[in-house]
Amino acid sequence: MSASAQVSTSSALMPTYARADLAFECGEGCYLFTADGRRYLDFASGIAVNGLGHSHPHLVATLKEQAGKLWHCSNLYRIPGQERLARRLADASFADKVFFSNSGAEAIECGLKLARKYQDDFGDKKRFRVICTEGAFHGRTLATIAAGGQEKHLKGFDPIVDGFDRVAYGNLNELRAAITPETGAILVEPVQGEGGMRAASDDYLKGLRTIADEFGLVLFFDEVQCGMGRTGKLFAHEWAGVKPDIVATAKALGGGFPVGACLANDKVAAAFGPGNHGSTFGGNPLAMAVGNAVLDVMLEEGFFARVERMSDLLRSRLAALARRHPKLFGELRGRGLMIGIKCEVPNTEVMNRLRDRNVLVVTAGDNVLRLLPPLVVTEAEIAEAMDALDAVAAGWT
Repeated sequence: MSASAQVSTSSALMPTYARADLAFECGEGCYLFTADGRRYLDFASGIAVNGLGHSHPHLVATLKEQAGKLWHCSNLYRIPGQERLARRLADASFADKVFFSNSGAEAIECGLKLARKYQDDFGDKKRFRVICTEGAFHGRTLATIAAGGQEKHLKGFDPIVDGFDRVAYGNLNELRAAITPETGAILVEPVQGEGGMRAASDDYLKGLRTIADEFGLVLFFDEVQCGMGRTGKLFAHEWAGVKPDIVATAKALGGGFPVGACLANDKVAAAFGPGNHGSTFGGNPLAMAVGNAVLDVMLEEGFFARVERMSDLLRSRLAALARRHPKLFGELRGRGLMIGIKCEVPNTEVMNRLRDRNVLVVTAGDNVLRLLPPLVVTEAEIAEAMDALDAVAAGWT
């Protein structure tokens, strides 16, 4: 039976998802298992969340240990795990200060507030607008859907939150021309995920830094999906040697436990003081224990180099697949283990046929099939996924 999208009319859940008729009971490494024992190769990773795979022993042990100590005490008090994780993230990145939240959208909201507050305190109070890019996705809150600007997300939620202007992704000339006396920041994904797995060139990212410096703008990168090792470095912008002012990240930071973070340099972070921002659950001891456990693994020598090797292998196998089946597959996109392949047939149909062969992937905009395996994926698992894709292509009618 095909695992087609289902929405139960008897469910008490709000019908906000077109869910596949498939439920998993447990996972291990790159595999998920149903209650009746069916095994699925997971090349979706919970949409780039399970960076270390499922049930990673170090994460499981850490969470169990912390669960027996302390879950929540609120940010009214010091949380040593927060201080440790913030220091480690700062030491491994451009950042000096970190704010912890529960999700990517919250991390983006924090960055948007920080950019406005910085301009209000140290720049020009009139500079509140943010230049974003076409095809962007920054979250599902009222402000972040306005930043993303996609009609399918905005429809029905008028009036649209003001303060966002949009230019073509990758076009520095258009961005420069869009700057007005009210522009205060630039918000860009170094690799667009939902928008079609488009990776920005290093020159584009460097150009954004140059323009931001020239006009006194805050440079804000959304690395919710492309950060935390997904491209073979801790953050995707590192490939360009660029230092932003703000970065939002989440997803793989908690390896499946809800954790988001807004990172900033000292110059911009100085705009926040007590009462300017907060979160009840953000940075709770459970989340911080898991976040630190994730960094234990990711910061081990050789981890990112291995991600690069596996991404090179996966990309070469996909390129060969596209050459064998040019009527089905075309351009390769993305960076690292954040890879998309342009489909010449409906990407949802390819996804469904792969699911029927017990391989899970995700779709993206512009009819792209998105492959997001755990960062711990092996050569054998890549071969298994490619065999399934080959079989789907060979059986296409």
